[in-house]
Amino acid sequence: MSLAFRKNHSHLSSENLVEWSDELSVGISEIDEQHKYLILLLNKLNEAVTQEKDILLAEDIMHRLSEATKKHFIIEESLMRILEYPGYEAHKAHHRQVIKELQSLRDRMHDGQYPFDEESMKFLKTWLTTHIAEEDKPSTSFCIKRGVKNVLKQTTWLNRIWDANHS
Repeated sequence: MSLAFRKNHSHLSSENLVEWSDELSVGISEIDEQHKYLILLLNKLNEAVTQEKDILLAEDIMHRLSEATKKHFIIEESLMRILEYPGYEAHKAHHRQVIKELQSLRDRMHDGQYPFDEESMKFLKTWLTTHIAEEDKPSTSFCIKRGVKNVLKQTTWLNRIWDANHS
């Protein structure tokens, strides 16, 4: 279904919603690379919305953001479960809530609505930055204490899964 941009989005900033910085690093390179990819997609979505590009482009980016987020969450949850992170269930519940919110935005797009306004873009920015700063940093700190190394290896199972789904 193709939608037209129904609102003037000039009140939204066309600048990046999130800029990567060392402050967002969680100390595990593979997770940081995934976060950078999510930030890239979020910024591309913001650009598509604010510049009122083809709605199909915005739909495609939203789909890719949603799918990449799901895969990222699976990888994070696997690490936490294997290493017996004590906050695993709460973290997993937070992931499920975010996935529901992303699916709601996608469903609204599919139903002919255009859900991207200042509030929805703020939600996307906030969930991602809050997720990294308040949810992931404690869990990855725990994983590092359990022996996870801050080395990005091209042959790890995490990278093979990630690369297989993003090429």
